[in-house]
Parts: sequence; C-alpha cells; structure tokens
Amino acid sequence: MAAAFTTTVPAQEERESADKTLSPYFFVDGDPRIDRLPLKDTSVAINVSGVIADVKVVQTYRNEGTRPINATYLFPASTRAAVYSMRMTIGDQVIYAKIKEREIAKKEFDKAKEEGKSASLLEENRPNVFSMKLANIMPNDDIKIELRYTEVLVPNDGVYEVVYPTVVGPRYTTGEKAKTGQVNSPSLHEGESPTSTLHISARVAAGLPIVDLKCSSHAITPDWQGRNVANLTLDDANPFQGNRDFILRYRLAGNQINTGLLLFEGEDENFFLYMAQPPERVRSEDMPPREYIFVLDVSGSMEGFPIETSKKLLQDLMGQMRFNDLFNVILFAGDSTALSEGPLQATKENVDRALDLIDAQRGAGGTELLDAVKHAMSLPGASGVSRSIVLVTDGYISGEQETFEYIRQNLDKGNIFAFGIGSSVNRYLIEGVAKAGMGEPFVVEDPQKAEAAAAEFREYIQSPILTDIGFRSNGFEIYDVYPTHLPDLLAGRPIVVFGKWRGSATGSFDLFGKWGGGDYATSFDVASAQPDAGNLALRYLWARSRIAELSDYGAPDVSAERAKEITELGLKYNLLTRYTSFIAVREVVRNPSGDATDVDQPLPLPVGVSDLAVGSEPELLWLVMLAAVLALIVAARRRWHSRPNFSFITPQ
Repeated sequence: MAAAFTTTVPAQEERESADKTLSPYFFVDGDPRIDRLPLKDTSVAINVSGVIADVKVVQTYRNEGTRPINATYLFPASTRAAVYSMRMTIGDQVIYAKIKEREIAKKEFDKAKEEGKSASLLEENRPNVFSMKLANIMPNDDIKIELRYTEVLVPNDGVYEVVYPTVVGPRYTTGEKAKTGQVNSPSLHEGESPTSTLHISARVAAGLPIVDLKCSSHAITPDWQGRNVANLTLDDANPFQGNRDFILRYRLAGNQINTGLLLFEGEDENFFLYMAQPPERVRSEDMPPREYIFVLDVSGSMEGFPIETSKKLLQDLMGQMRFNDLFNVILFAGDSTALSEGPLQATKENVDRALDLIDAQRGAGGTELLDAVKHAMSLPGASGVSRSIVLVTDGYISGEQETFEYIRQNLDKGNIFAFGIGSSVNRYLIEGVAKAGMGEPFVVEDPQKAEAAAAEFREYIQSPILTDIGFRSNGFEIYDVYPTHLPDLLAGRPIVVFGKWRGSATGSFDLFGKWGGGDYATSFDVASAQPDAGNLALRYLWARSRIAELSDYGAPDVSAERAKEITELGLKYNLLTRYTSFIAVREVVRNPSGDATDVDQPLPLPVGVSDLAVGSEPELLWLVMLAAVLALIVAARRRWHSRPNFSFITPQ
C-alpha cells in the first residue's frame, strides 16, 4: 500500500508492521486436497503524481477443483487509503461493483449467493483492512479482481515512502476473526516454490528533483525521464519476490520552502490540494523561537511504571532544551495545575525547579484530559514563537472524541504531540491525538526504551520553520477546506490542505507566517497549475479526509448524525466506508443448488520465516504440552541427581 514514512518507537513499529504484512489475497476454509483457488498472477501499477499515489491491483485466480466454492478476499491498506473502485471479471464478463449502504449490499449478496449467482461484496472491517466475499465460483472459473485506491503521501523527516505489501505472515486466529483482518491462513513450506507471478511497475513524477531513490526490498530497474520523473519495474532476472513487502523511498531536493498546487475539474465539483514542502536543511538562525509545554498525567492509573518512566522522559527532553527556549509544565488528574502563569526561560534554575516538581508526583485521582489540553492552549504566549504541547499519558480517559475535535479546531494555537506511557496504552487516544494534531504518535511500553523514544521525539519537533501560519486565496474561490487550522511547518512535517474551488483557475494561493528572520510570505500562481484529469484522485482524497475527521480516526462508535453524513459521503463519492460497501452480482444462475464449498489455500512464507512459524492452534497446543512434559522430566532428573544424602535413624 502507499503509506507515509512513520517515525515510531520499536513497539509501535511492531504493531504497524503487523498490518503492513497483510496483502490482498483469498481466505477460504476447507480442504485444499479437494478444491483449489490458487493465485496465478498479481500485477500492481503505482502512479505517483506530486504527493498523490494512485494504485491499481489486479489479481488472477482459478478454481482448479471440481465443485463450486466461496471465498473471502482480504485487502489491507493504510488508514489514509481511499478505495474507490472494484470490478470482477469471470471469463469474458466484467462486473463493475456498485456502492450501496452496507446492510443493503450485504442482503443483496446473501440473496445472490442463495440463488446460485456469482457475486462479490467488498466491506471495510476497520479503517485499514477491507474484506471481499465471493460467492459461487464455479470449476475452471478464471477470476480477476481489480481494486483501485489512492492515497496522499506525507513525508516524515523529509522521506517519502511507497509501500505495497505482497505477503501475509502466518496467523493463528480462527472462526469469524479470521475474516476480519486477523487471518489464520496456511503457508507453503520452506523451499516450496509458489505458483504465482508478481509484476510491479511504478512511475514517480514528483514535481521537484528526486534524490536518494531506493528500494530496500526488491531489485528494480529505474528509467529516468529527467530529474523529476522516474519509471521503475521489478528486475525480471531475479527469482520470485512476492515474499516481502515492496518498499520504495525517496527524498526531494530543495533548500527553501517549496509550494505546489494540484487541481481537478469535475462535472459538478472541483478539488484542489495545496502542499508546502520544508527545505532539506534548516539553519538554526532561520528557525523561530521555541516554547514547550509539558502536560503530564498524574492520575491514579499512572502510578508505578508509567509515572516513573514519564519522569525520565521529561528529564531527558527538558535537559536538552536550549538556553533561549521557553517552557512550562502542567500536571493534571481531576484538575490541572501549571508550574507558572507564563512561559519560563530554560535556565538551569527553572529547569531544576520543574524537575523537582515532577519528581515529587505520585499517581492519584481521576483523569480530565480535555481540561488540561484547554489549559495548555490558553496559557499566554508571544507572537512568532513556535509552541509545542507535549502530552504524556497512559490514555485511560473517556471523551476522546471531544478532545480530538478541540485539537483540530485549535491547531493554530500550538502543535500538540502525544506520548503514550505504559504496558497497555490506550493507543486509540494516542493515535487520535496525533492525527488530530497532524503529527506522529509515540508509545513507550518498556522503561528501557524511554531514552531512545525521547531522542526520536526530540529530533522530530526540534526544527520548526514557520509558525503563526495562515493561508488565503486571492482571485481563486475556495471552500470546504480541510484542515481549517494549520499547525507549524516543521523540518520533518509538510503542510497539506484539501479543498474545493469554483470559478476560474486564476489568481494566487498565499501562505504566510513567521520564521527566524521575521515575517514570511510566499505566493503560488494558480494559473501555473492548470486542472488535470489525472488528478481525479483529489475527489476521493478530499472525501476520505472528511470521513476520517467525522469518524474520529476509527472510533468504535459515532453519533447517528455523523454516521448519516459518512454514509452520504461514501455514496456520493463512491467510497468504501464502514457504512457503505461495493456489491457486484452476475445476474446468471450458475449454481442452482446454491451449495458451495469453502476451501483453504496455502500462501508463500515471508522471507526469513521458517516452518516453525506455521501450524494450527491444535498443533501448537500439542507442542506446548510436549515441551511442558519434557521440562518436567528434566527438572525431576535434576532434583534427583542433586538430592542431599540424608541418613535416617530408626527409633529403637
């Protein structure tokens, strides 16, 4: 999948990589000795235009068995991906899927399945995992599934990353869980050759000179069309490479802030994407002054490891501040208290005073996060100073959605970053705060990793470029803009704005703010970015961004009003959402009895994974039991050989 480069601590990397190891594939229950639905070919075409990645995936399968079968197809992606098209080809007939309300689509699929018609149903299981059910695949059927999705590429630390997962790691879940993104699918054994082929092509047209273009996963053959455009294909001379994720990374050259505008003109609505790209290098004299507000959770759930680790984290962060930096500390539980009514200079005396206050804390009381965030945002600050609010908590609160909404509406009052501390952090809160703040989440589950996490975080936020940012259009009418408020432009984080426009594509799009040299402004000539039909993805990306905001980045529950709006957006913009699904039915009764067999098919093992990773839950249970018995025998033998030599005296 196309995905932004992610800076996280190792625990977060492990969790994210678990999703990235998923790949489009069929999951089928049953006996592969009788019926087979093997993958024959996967063709992936990736087209990157500016900061938009548009991906077409075509996979070919064939029912090589003797009976009709049903299957479930898994399609993972990042949470930014907008899935906007699906079609199914059986033989020479192409069935284009229609977007419908989820429950209606499900009923139509079940009805077609019972009537013996070939059908497909694509649903969203969670924001980054989609499932497609297929019904009544007949013997000797060749099935082609084509999926189209698009995604905005947001660089981290100046690095763009395009990822397409090609392999599924072994899973050990069963039953219905197996069809919701966590799949127990059998694998080929070590050394066993797959029967499928893989073809990946990519075109990167960045708009700026491309540097450091690398593919760490596969051998590629680049064909440069100038400094700004590169065409890539897999090197066919290499053996099968479908047992690892395809990962492409690159940087863009430039020593100043670069801005760009993409336009799409539709039949009834026009869309734009504006992006401000930070320079490759930032001089310290060009950076605006910095202020940090450390917001520490001292509630009862933080007692023990979380609060002690938080202290070490803040000691490290505060100890690295520059003399001319400003800072403050807010402690919160049931209420919140600030170290100072205004910002303090980062002198040794002030830092020691803050550290003494933090060191004296013991977890107690409830948690009122929103009030603490509001408190931090309301503290007086100076114009032209880049303010970063660092929230440190285990996330055990309620009312997350209200917190996200407040952050979104106040990004112009301060950058906000979330640090999750604890062995079972509320990741939904930490990641939601990060997304609402247009940043990256950081999680520390192990005290030994606090120092490394602090260093990573410090690198991420220490180089602001522009603060007090705003934008306006002159002679270019824009509306329905997202986000409505902008955080600071950081060296590792660009600014991305989606919106709609009407009228003529003329005038200017202006960005302004403050930097180390004072006031800053740049103007982009709209006429130099004429509407392009190739930017159709903007239509879907705008809607996907709005849906993510309405659903609070995957909240388990949303209000009825928001659910209605998400449904309407999905139907209007032809998007897969939690409330809308794609349904395709071939209106021919091909299996009159309606009986079909579920089949289980093996997948290639990920590179570097051995047969020890493969097995069913009963097999694992027997192995665990055998290991336990052997351990008991060994322990008993050791006790026997090391027993004391007692002499027993029999009473006379």
